[in-house]
Amino acid sequence: MIIKKIKELTKEEEEKIINRNKANFEEILPTVMEILKDVRERGDEALKYYTKKFDGVELDSFKVTKEEIEEAYNSVDYKIIEAIEKAKENIYYFHKKQMEQIKDLEVKNNGIVLGQIVRAIEKVGCYVPGGRAFYPSTVLMTTIPAKVAGCKEIYITSPPTKEGKGNPATLIAGDIVSVSGIYKVGGVQAIGALAYGTETIPKVDIIVGPGNIYVTTAKKMVYGEVAIDFLAGPSEVLIIADETANAEFVALDFIAQAEHDPNASCIITTTSEKKAEEIKNKIFEEIEKAERKEIILKALKNSAILIGDLDECIEFSNKYAPEHLEILTKNPEEVLNKIEHAGSVFLGEYSPVPVGDYASGTNHVLPTSQFARMSSGLNVETFLKKITYQKLDKEGLKNIADIVITLAEAEGLFGHAEAVRRRLNKKTFK
Repeated sequence: MIIKKIKELTKEEEEKIINRNKANFEEILPTVMEILKDVRERGDEALKYYTKKFDGVELDSFKVTKEEIEEAYNSVDYKIIEAIEKAKENIYYFHKKQMEQIKDLEVKNNGIVLGQIVRAIEKVGCYVPGGRAFYPSTVLMTTIPAKVAGCKEIYITSPPTKEGKGNPATLIAGDIVSVSGIYKVGGVQAIGALAYGTETIPKVDIIVGPGNIYVTTAKKMVYGEVAIDFLAGPSEVLIIADETANAEFVALDFIAQAEHDPNASCIITTTSEKKAEEIKNKIFEEIEKAERKEIILKALKNSAILIGDLDECIEFSNKYAPEHLEILTKNPEEVLNKIEHAGSVFLGEYSPVPVGDYASGTNHVLPTSQFARMSSGLNVETFLKKITYQKLDKEGLKNIADIVITLAEAEGLFGHAEAVRRRLNKKTFK
């Protein structure tokens, strides 16, 4: 873990921190392409082969049955079911408010009517990771915006357990949201199934949801066959903490992100050298008590505590463009006004990242690796298309005819010009 003043960082040190976890797609591309090609050609047979190879499970059917969902309800503590239901309400409420801001549009000017109509993408595939853990929260985050948008068909794919079943909490979350189908398949093969369709898994129009580098590479390679949300990597957080910040809270929030993944990136910027030392000591104190200590220790290689004045901390944050940004300062709203790039922002000491991960209502599927510079987190608009239209009367066409004809002929597209000219009974210019 680097501890250094921001202005004393070498160019190489700054670049290493900012350009964290840049995926090396080329290295695994041949493997990914081979699996995708096989799924496209052999469908379910390929899914069976790769599920046995990578998950160690032989499955005859991938679709989760009603009986399996009923069994899941009987095997999960009611408190978890209740938490999923309450989280659903909050996430639905926030995304419903997003939808209310998106309107059909019509404007009129000089005989020209221009409009925009909003339509939902029809078929959605939601990838929910397995591996180190299972994520029913990701079921809610990926499916609810699609539901609110009005998507007709929503499907979930998620890796099977070692027993060949779906994770019970994942199945319950999918049932609570009322998705169209849940399939026990993960990895590259799941992305291929959603992109191309198989005998049992429908082809979709968009694939959303996080995954490991293989899943991310697969999403990259099927883009064009289907739409995708964005390419997400390991979890990351940047914390801006001034001298008023509670060092224990900062340390706990650091641990909360570091425990996700050995490649997680956790950066703390602070205005006080004394606070930096206090935070560092608290972090190592908490690591000793942490249940996922081994993972957290590995994540330290991608971590740093950087010291500077508040403006320097804000400037560094905007360069970094974090997935999660926590602002633990005396006046966090003032800092927020200066933030240009972040996936999701958490203001004040009672707003740790886990509230957004699970239940406050905002989405936790967020851009990483500086993609927050040009991309938003998953939201209702991810699942919408905006179709434009226009209707001109004769007077409206007259008002813009000269502009259209001049530009069309300048580009050598004389048929374009003639389509306008003839409607107005103008002679062709030769």
